Amino acid sequence: MPELPEVEVVRAGLEPVVAGARIAGVEVVEPRSLKRHPQGVADFEERLAGRRIRSAVRRGKFLWLPLDDGPAEAVLAHLGMSGQMLLRTEDADADRLLRVRLVLENPAFGPITVAFVDQRIFGSLAIDRLVPTDDGAPGGLGDDEPVVPSQVAHIARDPLDPAFDDADFLRRLRARRTGVKRALLDQTLISGVGNIYADEALWAAQLHYEAPTDRLPRAAAIRLLAELRLVLERALADGGTSFDAQYVNVNGASGYFSQRLNAYGQQGKPCPRCGTPIVREAFMNRSSHLCPVCQRRPRAPRPKALAAR
Repeated sequence: MPELPEVEVVRAGLEPVVAGARIAGVEVVEPRSLKRHPQGVADFEERLAGRRIRSAVRRGKFLWLPLDDGPAEAVLAHLGMSGQMLLRTEDADADRLLRVRLVLENPAFGPITVAFVDQRIFGSLAIDRLVPTDDGAPGGLGDDEPVVPSQVAHIARDPLDPAFDDADFLRRLRARRTGVKRALLDQTLISGVGNIYADEALWAAQLHYEAPTDRLPRAAAIRLLAELRLVLERALADGGTSFDAQYVNVNGASGYFSQRLNAYGQQGKPCPRCGTPIVREAFMNRSSHLCPVCQRRPRAPRPKALAAR
């Protein structure tokens, strides 16, 4: 599933085209792509026609297009496993896996189409109401308004968000009683991080994925957050991580951070730090990739009765 860098690449590509554009037409080809819009196809098409888009905004893995006129609403997009938001000219042939089409009129670009393409149909679009943010800060990257779609309100801020609170995150992380990778994948604690960037950050911080958060030294937690930010920023600069044609920008181009991965998907290859082969281990119905020397498995705590002797 696309993580923060991949979704941010899409947001940044959409922003100059959709900002200020009027929605001239809407076509829903696949009703299942509106699973988060319970009012149905007709409501979706009718409510969007003629509305104007203010900007393109992202928090974590969620992307939305706030609407400037009428009720405080936004077009909310979740890319799922294979969703794409592609920019097409008005006369371009329809994409084979087209699910929803927004026809836009932008004074600077003229008529243009945003095509929501999704092979597996795990992604979705919806019209969602905008609600105030809990902290009064902008809802996400790309807009100054302190509002967020109601379906995203429970999602934590991501580490590249200017309003991300480092001290609060570190406190909540160390208050958990779980493994550190499980905590990084919890979108209510920190958003935008999935399997790829969790593995990369843990490798960089030299932490095992099962390291208990409640016994994590403060210095190690600070180092992990710094490495996580650095990994995300590098991936964003490279256009994200693409292993196939599903993770692309708005023009259909793939990112190339996959060429710089140190741990994820590198099983059997030497660790760039010590030379030990990277291993792959089962984790939460997926996999974790790590160096068994640089990222040693944590020891179980000694029973209190033995520790007291």
